[in-house]
Amino acid sequence: MRLARAKADGRRSRRTKLVREVYAGDIYEYYPLGKYVVSAPGVCGGRPTFKHTRLEVGVVLSRIASGETIEQVVQAYSLSRLTPEAIQEAIRLADKALIQSANSSSLSPSRLYDQSITHGEDRPPDSGAR
Repeated sequence: MRLARAKADGRRSRRTKLVREVYAGDIYEYYPLGKYVVSAPGVCGGRPTFKHTRLEVGVVLSRIASGETIEQVVQAYSLSRLTPEAIQEAIRLADKALIQSANSSSLSPSRLYDQSITHGEDRPPDSGAR
C-alpha cells in the first residue's frame, strides 16, 4: 500500500523496487535511489540516507553547501565509512531532483514569466509618485 501511494504521488519511479537484504544480522529494507543513496522506510522516516547508515543525505549536502569540502565531510563521518563517491552521487541526485521539480512545478521560470505577461507584470512597478 505504501509503495502504491508513493507511486500515485509520483515520488517513486516505476522501476524502483523495495530491496530486502541481511546486513549485520538484521533485515534491511530500502528503495535504491542510487548505488550509495537509499530511502529505507524504517530509517530516518524514509528520508534519503547513505546505504547501511542513519546518515541523512540532507545533512551532508548542508555541510557541503556551507563550504566544507567533500574530503572534510568524509573525514567528519569516517566511522560511517562515507566515501567521496557516495557524496558525489548525492549531489548528482539532488541536482536531478531540483531540475525535475522545476520542470514539473507550477513555479517553473517559464511558467512564472508567462503568468507575469498575462497579468501585465512585465511593466516596471509603479513608483507611487504622481
